Amino acid sequence: MTSQALTPERRRLGLILVGLAGACVSFALAIQMGLNANFMADEIGVSGLQLGMLEAVRESCGILALLVLALLAGRPEPVVGAGMLLLVAAGLSGYAVVRNYGAVLLMSLVWSQGLHVWMPLPASMTMGLAEPGRTGFRLGQVRSAGSAGFGIGLAGAYILTRLGVPMRPQFLVAGAAAAAAAAACIGIPREIRTPGPRLVFRRQYGLYYLLSFLEGWRKQIFICFAGFLLVREYGAPLQTILLLLGAVQVVRYVAAPRVGRLIDRVGERPVLITYFAGLALFFIGYATVRVRAVLYVLFVLDNAFFVLSLALSTYVNRLVPPGERTPTLSMGVAMNHVAAVIMPLLGGVLWKYAGYQWVFAVGALAAAGSVVAARRLPVHHPVAAEST
Repeated sequence: MTSQALTPERRRLGLILVGLAGACVSFALAIQMGLNANFMADEIGVSGLQLGMLEAVRESCGILALLVLALLAGRPEPVVGAGMLLLVAAGLSGYAVVRNYGAVLLMSLVWSQGLHVWMPLPASMTMGLAEPGRTGFRLGQVRSAGSAGFGIGLAGAYILTRLGVPMRPQFLVAGAAAAAAAAACIGIPREIRTPGPRLVFRRQYGLYYLLSFLEGWRKQIFICFAGFLLVREYGAPLQTILLLLGAVQVVRYVAAPRVGRLIDRVGERPVLITYFAGLALFFIGYATVRVRAVLYVLFVLDNAFFVLSLALSTYVNRLVPPGERTPTLSMGVAMNHVAAVIMPLLGGVLWKYAGYQWVFAVGALAAAGSVVAARRLPVHHPVAAEST
């Protein structure tokens, strides 16, 4: 049976379960991301250079994920996803007991490897289940579910912190959420599996690879250094970081389905140009602004803009045949993480020897380069949507 033979009811159930799995994963990551800057600085005592090295090693899992997915090619994506999310659960739970830099590095590798193999699967499964002409909308719904899960996770971390619960036990909650996501994957229809090559690297997909590389460069500057800047240079307390990330998720939850409809209507080109141009301005702000309240606003806007990156997934759906969708998305993840390995190392060196301003200046250059690349995307011709 193929995905085309699925009944509308099974499609909807599959989409609900993909959204539920994404929400649970986002819940777990919200705790990790919300606590990470304070955990690394206060509990482990890492320096900016050590943080950059840790992130570079962790992000190398995104490159290895390409090989893992190639070995698992042909197996049902929901089953692969469930197995990978169990690794996420184990690694995040391990943060509850780590006491030194080496142990943090080991647990980071465990959960990061599972996460990076999982990363292309929600988009691929959603596109396999979506009705013609509604791919962007369905991707937006799944992204919105993830934002809701992230927001709930942040709220939970905030409440637990206010109640005096230490950071370490909160990572056990994150691990439990990742395990729940693995359970949700088991119920997703396995018929959406499509035969295809184990690896895909084609010249005609080069623009997608380039945009994925530049997006990884930009994304890693935010993930690794934006929150660390607020904590290390401006003394932002944990509760403030959690509130800022919570505000981001409210914006994403509301915006994601609307952005998906917009992409279905106008295509990827104007959306990605807007996305990367805005990010260039935000990074310039990080490098030059000295007012903490303004930096908080930049942090929220920068993070919220990520919803526009949905256009990268819909571009793949228009670009490649169904049998090459997952390996192409996986290659994009690998390209993304080639940049994500290089940038933390470079950023850590720049932070130590030249000042944090140069980290964000490099990010602005990458975002500006992405605008130039995005202008090469083709003009979109919309497809009539099926009614549901």
